[in-house]
Amino acid sequence: MGLLDNQTQQDYYDGNDFGGYQFTSLNDIVTNFEIAYVGENKIISKIKRTDIAFHAQRAIQELSFDTFKSIKSQEITLPPSLTMILPQDYVNYTKISCVDDSGIKHPLYPTLGKTSNPTPILQNEDGEYKLTAVGTLNETATIVLDDEYLNILVGMVVSGPSMPTEDSTGNPITCVVESTSNSGGITTIVINEPATYTGTETLTFTTTDGSLILEEESSFVLENVEWTGGENKITQSPNTDVSNIKVGMLVSHEDFEVGTTVIDVNGAVITTSTNASADSSTPDEATFVSTSGNSTTWNNYKSAKPNENQQHDYDYDDHIFEANVGRRYGIDPQHAQDNGSYYIDNLKGLIHFSSNVSGKTVVLDYISDGLGTDDEMVVHKFAEEAMYKSIAYAVLSTRSNIPEYMVRRYKKEKFAAIRQAKLRLSNIKIDEIAQTMRGKSKWIKH
Repeated sequence: MGLLDNQTQQDYYDGNDFGGYQFTSLNDIVTNFEIAYVGENKIISKIKRTDIAFHAQRAIQELSFDTFKSIKSQEITLPPSLTMILPQDYVNYTKISCVDDSGIKHPLYPTLGKTSNPTPILQNEDGEYKLTAVGTLNETATIVLDDEYLNILVGMVVSGPSMPTEDSTGNPITCVVESTSNSGGITTIVINEPATYTGTETLTFTTTDGSLILEEESSFVLENVEWTGGENKITQSPNTDVSNIKVGMLVSHEDFEVGTTVIDVNGAVITTSTNASADSSTPDEATFVSTSGNSTTWNNYKSAKPNENQQHDYDYDDHIFEANVGRRYGIDPQHAQDNGSYYIDNLKGLIHFSSNVSGKTVVLDYISDGLGTDDEMVVHKFAEEAMYKSIAYAVLSTRSNIPEYMVRRYKKEKFAAIRQAKLRLSNIKIDEIAQTMRGKSKWIKH
């Protein structure tokens, strides 16, 4: 016996689109709308198909947020970093859980603003948002600093009482760091113009665009490295420290453009985002900096034991519930659990978890906007009418010379259709409600 779309029953069970009949594709929605709503003596006399497609996609987005079922989820084993990357098509989450050995999901709870991972800003000893160092000047372009400063990078602007502000012809100039070297715990820099004083002075280092300098997560000086001009490979021979270099680190050396980053590390070979401008000297070194680093707030949160996150010093309950005896008055309910907690850093696109979730299986149930791929742009047949009414209202409300009563009419019809779709998609079953209420010791007649 043939089924719809000329697909036999055997074809269906041999394929992999199980349950697909309950959905209608976006292309069919647009086509059906053209047939029913567009044409002579219809509510829309003429409209481009691309306009219908736009309003149809917008309708899918809006209905995905609070009408359609949220069926998207991801599962990972939480790494030691205690972070999970938000999915590519993530809009919002519905539930975050960890899974036990029996496959049962246990809910994790948000910290609700009690912690975060703020951007760490670099401060000097006086608390100022400045990177300062004491340098020994000798009226040359070479300056020896008083300590090792791995966060002083090539391209930074240098200012100080004896830093030149004009060249020999009187034109204004800006002193910048052209190269850095580190030896014996001391950093030496070379600037583009010689200093005008012999002695020690406090120097201030800033970025070229005037933005604040952020605290680095890690810095590393890689020695005995070499590269070839016009290529983007840095090699250490023999390989002793390349494992300390991570993808994303900034590369600081006069042979590489400011802002060059590491894009790959493979054995002793480091691949950079730009090519070197010249061959390396022998021996040579390069500084690698990872910015911005994790905040103290996040480091403290992820390193603390779960009960250290709580507002009161009390033990978690075990199956004996001994901690319940006279010790729960004034408890904050959001902390009265030991499943674990999390917060979402939308700026960096990460979910941060408490330390007791490390190594566990974490499940993220989330909402998308329904436009990730062509296969996702489908509408459940319970909500098909809501799509048509949403498109019709959107088209009429954005056109001129449409009577206001017509716009109001389709606005009402749109919301009525959406309410009906929500009821249908809620999938409420009387038997399931009755069974749940029996578990609550309620007398149910049926």
